[in-house]
Amino acid sequence: MFYHASPVKGIVQLEPRVSNHSVPLIYFSRKRENVLVYLSNAIEKYCRETGFAYDGPWHKWGPYGFTEEGIQRLEEYYPNALENTYKGVSGYIYSAEEITDSGFQVQIPDAAVSSLPVPVTGVEFVPDAYEAILQAEKDGLIVIRRYEEMTDKVKAWNERTIREEYQSAADHPEYRHFLRGCFPEILKDIL
Repeated sequence: MFYHASPVKGIVQLEPRVSNHSVPLIYFSRKRENVLVYLSNAIEKYCRETGFAYDGPWHKWGPYGFTEEGIQRLEEYYPNALENTYKGVSGYIYSAEEITDSGFQVQIPDAAVSSLPVPVTGVEFVPDAYEAILQAEKDGLIVIRRYEEMTDKVKAWNERTIREEYQSAADHPEYRHFLRGCFPEILKDIL
């Protein structure tokens, strides 16, 4: 089974869209729990909640990685990031029995992509993405590294990365707005 998450209700056929790889694709995971992170985009949610008007393509925020065992690990890079991004957000997990793999290489464990439309064979409504993520953590399906657990090494990496991201995001005002709002201490001398 292949899984794809979306805030959009009633999809009967998934269509390729241009995303971070600049190629029209549909992204799937062979693990249901791995698509929960796609039910909300922290940047888009933050901008809408703070009244930041934007009508371009939204930059994607991917605060996750994988353990050596291939289990998805969500990272909180700022205080309460998971709750702020996912609490109260509903959406849908669409499933497909088969896809035509595009051959495009995505360096994400258990991921698959299709460049062709894919018929939906099942759908699950997720009433609260945050609760679903916490349940997946309890079930041992994902790992969460909370902000308070960040090591000094990760904190240094986070500070360096946020500063670099801000500098390179001149063509994404929505991303810069998000970074300024969520990382004011890291960016205080740049602003």
